[in-house]
Amino acid sequence: MSKKLAWGIIGTGGIAKKFAEGLRESKTGELVAVGSRAQASADAFGKEFKISRCYSSYEALLADPTVQAVYISTPHPMHAEWAIKTAEAGKHILCEKPLTINHAEAMAVVEAAYRHNVFLMEAFMYRCHPQIAKLKELLREKAIGEVRVIQATFSFKSKFDPRGRLYDNALGGGGILDVGCYCASAARLIAGVAIGQNFAEPLEVRGSAHLGESRVDEYAIATLKFPGEIVAQLSTGVSVQQENVVRVFGSEGNLTLASPWIPGRVGVPKIILSKDGEAKAQEILVEPNAGLYTLEADEVAAHLEKKQSPAMSWDDSLGNMKTLDQWRAAIGLVYDSEQPTAQTLPVSGRPLAVRTDHKMKYGRVPGVDKPVSRLVMGVDNQIVMPYTAVMFDDYFERGGNSFDTAYIYGAGMCEKMLGQWIKNRNVREQVVILDKGAAAPFCNPEGMTKQFLESLDRLQTDYVDLYLLHRDNLDIPVGEFVDVLNEHKKAGRIRAFGGSNWTTERLSAANEYAAAKGLTGFSALSNNFSLARMVNPVWAGCLSASDAESRAWLTQTQLALMPWSSQGRGFFLDNVNPEYRSNEELVRSWYSPDNFRRLERARELARRRGVLPINIALAYVLCQPFPTFPLIGPRTLAETRTSFQALEIELSLEEIRWLNLEDEKK
Repeated sequence: MSKKLAWGIIGTGGIAKKFAEGLRESKTGELVAVGSRAQASADAFGKEFKISRCYSSYEALLADPTVQAVYISTPHPMHAEWAIKTAEAGKHILCEKPLTINHAEAMAVVEAAYRHNVFLMEAFMYRCHPQIAKLKELLREKAIGEVRVIQATFSFKSKFDPRGRLYDNALGGGGILDVGCYCASAARLIAGVAIGQNFAEPLEVRGSAHLGESRVDEYAIATLKFPGEIVAQLSTGVSVQQENVVRVFGSEGNLTLASPWIPGRVGVPKIILSKDGEAKAQEILVEPNAGLYTLEADEVAAHLEKKQSPAMSWDDSLGNMKTLDQWRAAIGLVYDSEQPTAQTLPVSGRPLAVRTDHKMKYGRVPGVDKPVSRLVMGVDNQIVMPYTAVMFDDYFERGGNSFDTAYIYGAGMCEKMLGQWIKNRNVREQVVILDKGAAAPFCNPEGMTKQFLESLDRLQTDYVDLYLLHRDNLDIPVGEFVDVLNEHKKAGRIRAFGGSNWTTERLSAANEYAAAKGLTGFSALSNNFSLARMVNPVWAGCLSASDAESRAWLTQTQLALMPWSSQGRGFFLDNVNPEYRSNEELVRSWYSPDNFRRLERARELARRRGVLPINIALAYVLCQPFPTFPLIGPRTLAETRTSFQALEIELSLEEIRWLNLEDEKK
């Protein structure tokens, strides 16, 4: 670099001072500013480190145009908000570990860095030390054979203080987040290198802990199982001193990192290598050319253009946070800030609002008095509030306002989470709720009413915008369904209604009955519809509307279609091919010669358009000659982002016919 990277620091605690000391020796960066919540604290920090820009707020530091990169050293619960605001300010981010208090918040931080094109790294400084490079080299060389068992411990004894960050539930206290995160990151790194990857995700996480009077883990252990039959033991704590080492046991020996987390604190770091059959262990010294925090700062500067560092990539941080979530779940530790009623603002700290640059398109469904976003968020897996809030906030900010859920999803938890989120954000009149009920064996007017009233209670609302019968029951005269739905509509509990997994013949009969009786008919159909033909039903009783006859009926009637599995449940992802058989449901429901020809055409058109095949598949649904409102089921914010890209793709009728192989059917 021709010019040193100008750093600002948010926070003035002990770890901030250590990083500032490291910057003194850096050849790539220099400290130019500090931000605190109190002017006196900022001034004292500035005096100690000889800097003149000392701010009494974090916002003021972010507004400083001379600051290019920011080190965030606040307590854990503040990381997400200030990392997001730092990204929005266009500044690069080094955020103290753990990146956030849970995986959901970490996704929000990563998406902010992606959107604003800034560097982001979680500050695991030990990953930047050459000791880790040497460890990976030994593992790749099979110096101890095949890795079998990993042991990682980081624990210390501190005085109990219920208001201190180590023991305070409100500050994300406990050992797992404070130092257990190191253990998880090391085990994932070692297991990953052992199987030829940068890191590995555990197949299962189990744990035990002592939760103290302040309801945080004072000490905890975890056992992890990784691919390759590798197992790991993790131990952490803030109230008990343990032997802080990392040991790796292999089929032909073992190795020990005597000082894994703060290498160089005492003597030259070393890796002790013991091979089976050799009496004497080998000591491998790893002496760095700079201090630990200097190395960390230089690692940031070296990878600014790529926006992330191989020392701790975005996916690595996300995986580590997910592992920590699983560890906490295993011991029953939920922070107060994660409770369903706790969070009334998004993690950015700002009131929820639609972005001015959103790309969402809207349509109308007869009877619904609000515009309906063309992409509908599926609410079928959100059962904890942190994940629910981050996913729904992002969708809403992107212009999405419509949510699809059902009585049976998550044994009722999905409806509860949606209702609580709507209440927390105070957006009931800004959103469209599409709810479903009366699935077998309760598919009858009485069962429907009972479930529907319970759904309203779960959703904490007195009406839904669009209610769909989740299944049909051919033993019930269609008029009975029409009658009971009209009763609920007249009572104000439903604005519009329709059917999910209904045949077009049965739906036509329902609307003919309604017309003859002067009643309201069905406004929508929710069957499968996608570029990929559903070869076998995903679940019993599922129906598709992708066939030519159904498409003609929809074109003629212009009935709104709310298609599920609109992207073929992952059929259009890059890893799918006839030889890929690990996903049994994908193979059973979607694999066929004609679908693979559709996949190849989607990939060809995607290459021409410079987009992803899944974008083409979703655009195919959006660009039909009848109104469609595809249901999407993203599990991550990145999946939401890639789904939204389809909104900007316009396909001609000729391209739609070509994608669907209609030239082969002549």
